[in-house]
Amino acid sequence: MDLLSISIGIGLAVSLFFSEFFGIAGGLVVPGYFALQLDHPLNIVLTLLVSLGVFGIGKLLSKFIILYGKRRTAILLLLGFILDALGNEWVFPKIFSEMIRLESEVKAVGHIIPGLIAVWMDRQGCLETLSSLLTASVLVRLILILFLGKELLS
Repeated sequence: MDLLSISIGIGLAVSLFFSEFFGIAGGLVVPGYFALQLDHPLNIVLTLLVSLGVFGIGKLLSKFIILYGKRRTAILLLLGFILDALGNEWVFPKIFSEMIRLESEVKAVGHIIPGLIAVWMDRQGCLETLSSLLTASVLVRLILILFLGKELLS
């Protein structure tokens, strides 16, 4: 099995644990993705900024159109995909190529991840989602280091 699959599986288990014991979750598969990106904090910050943008646009849209249930989830996921694509293709490369020279690519994590985070922000609040997500991501990373050690670095 590849590292991403293992990380997502551990992330699902940690998210389930958080949900059952604390009543909050940070997006079921998101901690697994974030755990692998913890050595690229700028990518995580950009993902969270895109997620906050999606969340804000979703709140604004809900004042003009009826958004609830599956429709709300689908709209937030679609907005996340669109904002992620725009950011990763045009905005982030332009900003970061002119400001600083980085060895790794600067982009938001995943195409669906910002939308998933926004969905959880909408369900349980921004602070709860962000705190749960970041804590779960660190915990997943620690578990990966514990069991995989050197394999995680390669």
